[in-house]
Amino acid sequence: MTRLRASDGHELDAYEVHPDGASASIVIVQEIFGVNAHIRSVVDRYASFGYRAIAPALFDRGERGMELGYDDAGKTRGIELVMPIAFDAAMLDVAAAVDHVNDTGPVAVIGYCFGGSVAWIAACDLPIAAAVGYYGGQVYGMRDRNPKAPTLLHFGELDHGIPLDQVQAIAEAHPAVPVHVYEGADHGFNCDARPQYDARSAAIALGRTLEFLAANGVR
Repeated sequence: MTRLRASDGHELDAYEVHPDGASASIVIVQEIFGVNAHIRSVVDRYASFGYRAIAPALFDRGERGMELGYDDAGKTRGIELVMPIAFDAAMLDVAAAVDHVNDTGPVAVIGYCFGGSVAWIAACDLPIAAAVGYYGGQVYGMRDRNPKAPTLLHFGELDHGIPLDQVQAIAEAHPAVPVHVYEGADHGFNCDARPQYDARSAAIALGRTLEFLAANGVR
């Protein structure tokens, strides 16, 4: 674990892996379940590809060390914790993570669920090289914002929280943003700790993400 300091003086933990020879970094932004075992495994995976990877613990603003499970109790508690930090405070912490790793090389932000919406804001507001959002539920409501960094979005066909007409509206508002919809996939399809996990969709999305990062100099 690494300790970060945000611009407002708040200190937070972050799970970081810095492989030898890394020349680019990935900031992984959590779901509403904290920097739990799954998010740490995502950091580990990107580190295995040679990236310096870090996941800031956004819930430290409410309760330190919080890791939640993918059940109803975890979802309820996650919503309680995320509401006070969405999105201004969360962006301070993500910015601190970007600052922490930017000496390694180009930085991308990749977010999931709540983090997918954060990744969209990061593309608009932070000095990053690229952003990738997985099923960010608030992107539709922020579709009038314009990313300054190259951005890639992934959505599930069966995600009732982000209906396809909203996904289509995002794509129409931003024709330069690649928007992928995964047939038969639900919200959370990338997470192998959730019943909605779809291994095929997750693998295709990962491949597209890695190609997108490389194409935009994050490698």
